[in-house]
Amino acid sequence: MTVQRQPKSGTNFNLLLILVSDLTRNKMRVLLYLMVMVSAMAVILSTHHNRQQVIALEDLMEEKDQLDVEWRNLVLEQRALTEHNRIEALVEKQLNMQRPTAEQEVVVKLK
Repeated sequence: MTVQRQPKSGTNFNLLLILVSDLTRNKMRVLLYLMVMVSAMAVILSTHHNRQQVIALEDLMEEKDQLDVEWRNLVLEQRALTEHNRIEALVEKQLNMQRPTAEQEVVVKLK
């Protein structure tokens, strides 16, 4: 069983002509459709930019945390290096300096 198509007379429409005529008749629908598409693209673009900004913010927050830890370590190191007892021990050991006795002290009077 084979089905043969018979050419129908008068049904040979030009598709492009039909589309153009529909678009010109429904200008408001076409305009609304275009507005919806532009709005959708704007939402996509703003979402993309928002995600990029959130990623950049997270990177900066992580860098801030790392710098904060480094700063705390440097403050602890500074406190350890500037302790009076440590400095006194280094001076005595490396420079052979000692505290003067009461007889070695000299008092200078200013007028």
